[in-house]
Amino acid sequence: MPSSVYSKDNLRLLKKNLRSFWDIYRQNTMGLIGLCILCFFTLLAFLGPRLVDVTTYVVDGVTQTMHPPVSGYWLGTDNLGRDILAGVVIGTQVSLLVGVAAATISMTIGTVIGIVAGFYGKLADKLLMRFTDVFLVIPWLPLVLAMAALLGPSLGNIIFVIGITSWAGTARIIRSQTLSVKERPYVERARAIGSSGTHIMLRHILPNVFPLIYANTILVAAIAILSETTLSFLGMGDPTRISWGMMLHYAYEMGAVISRAWWWLLPPGICVVLVVLGFTFIGFALDEVLNPKLRRRDR
Repeated sequence: MPSSVYSKDNLRLLKKNLRSFWDIYRQNTMGLIGLCILCFFTLLAFLGPRLVDVTTYVVDGVTQTMHPPVSGYWLGTDNLGRDILAGVVIGTQVSLLVGVAAATISMTIGTVIGIVAGFYGKLADKLLMRFTDVFLVIPWLPLVLAMAALLGPSLGNIIFVIGITSWAGTARIIRSQTLSVKERPYVERARAIGSSGTHIMLRHILPNVFPLIYANTILVAAIAILSETTLSFLGMGDPTRISWGMMLHYAYEMGAVISRAWWWLLPPGICVVLVVLGFTFIGFALDEVLNPKLRRRDR
């Protein structure tokens, strides 16, 4: 049979699976809310910096610092008279970039260690799991602060630090699933015909644990955004890039709480909460959709 027939069959099967997935997903109210939130902020991250510019509010030659919201400056100004709304919009891109990039690094490390440890077992499992336990027992915040201070305040370093310190929980979850998958009959048949360990892990283990990886990646992205906000608020962020965490840091440093400049504190804080909720809602929804045991059944 020609290869084109196989490709058409595969494409038809993929469309059918995607349609079935969406039919189940759209019945999950939490998942739809999270998807709408995430789509909104994604569009804001791509289109926002092209639509807004950080300007200074000046009246009669005087810069209006920490001014309440007015027409044209809908979220007021900061201590330098800059438009806070423009800062919030531009900061969306940095926060989402950190979340996606750090989650990708974390999931890659956790998936590799979890699959290798679960598949090979014995000595490899003991060594890799003891290495994982080290990252689980060390207090996260002091470790991240020390690494961020050592590497220096830059966006790339923040992504790297968050990525390599948040993979341990993922490794444990993937290892548990791998221990279950490797005992299934098709894995035994693959071993019987002489397939290598690498082949089995890539062709049989990985596809079967991928739904769990995908759902966990969404949750780790939310944790990464919170981590970046925490580090930036504590002064470890990149001072040359506008992010929600850096906006909160400068607001606190410049006395926005004492001055009751709520328009400087609330917008970036609310954005952080909404994005984290969006990722969390999608993560729980995917876990329910991809796991038949958790899926609600109609009566």
